[in-house]
Amino acid sequence: MIQKILLAVSGLGHAEEMLKIFSDLPSVQRAQVTVLHVVPGQRSADTMTEKWEEGGKILANAIKYLNLDPSRVSSILRQGEPKDVVCQVADEIEADLIIMGSRGLKRLQSILGNSVSQYVFQLSSRPMLLVKDDIYIKKIKRVMVAMDGSETAKHCLKLALFLLQDLKGAELLLANVNTDWLSKSGKPELPPEQSPILAGAIAEAKKYGVATRCVVSGGSVGQDGIVTSSGRAGQEICRLADESNVDLLVIGSPDRRPSIAKSFVDLDRLLGSSLSDYVRVNATCPVLLARKDVA
Repeated sequence: MIQKILLAVSGLGHAEEMLKIFSDLPSVQRAQVTVLHVVPGQRSADTMTEKWEEGGKILANAIKYLNLDPSRVSSILRQGEPKDVVCQVADEIEADLIIMGSRGLKRLQSILGNSVSQYVFQLSSRPMLLVKDDIYIKKIKRVMVAMDGSETAKHCLKLALFLLQDLKGAELLLANVNTDWLSKSGKPELPPEQSPILAGAIAEAKKYGVATRCVVSGGSVGQDGIVTSSGRAGQEICRLADESNVDLLVIGSPDRRPSIAKSFVDLDRLLGSSLSDYVRVNATCPVLLARKDVA
């Protein structure tokens, strides 16, 4: 499921560290890794030469740090607009996963600041693992998947199970935020295991032999299961991830590109309310975003 990984490096952030930890997972130990650094266009030849030399050093340092089997690693140094080049190279190598750093900017800040990760997140249909500069990266053992019954969520579940298979001590957390779950007393009417949304996911996890736990919320829910406020789904998912101390959060991201002009960012949706946008900005762990249209 993940055979080709594109790692976009800038010389800053935790992207290389994330890939190194990711490579410890049995399911991706044989994946081919392409390390990419993009040199922005410069006005003078002297500056251009300096940036190319700097880019070569960044690539060399990243590959040295990763310390992977040389037969599994290749590098690309390319000039251009970073946000465009990342998408182009991902398509060229048919990447199954893009890993890159993120400053965790909010939507409007990302647009005004010309955020590379935000642009790629909007326009690429490939799974993306975003690693913010201000988070602590841990070995992956506990993975949470946001489940809502959609085909995209089911795809995220398969991706999470692929990552966790054959991993000793792994735990899968199935998170569902849904006010319909709660009775007037503020408690779930049915055990999570009997939910139409979660029951199938639990059965699927058993096929892989992965330990599974459900976390359910209809708003801001305390440890006693009582609803304290309606809350936003994105806030609840981040809260549940924090409380459960997860190492990786997997969430579906709908394809929000305009149907007419696929090469342009959908600003209306970009500036509107989006669960995946909220989570990628506010989660305190690495976030893996995936869409159903990529197998």
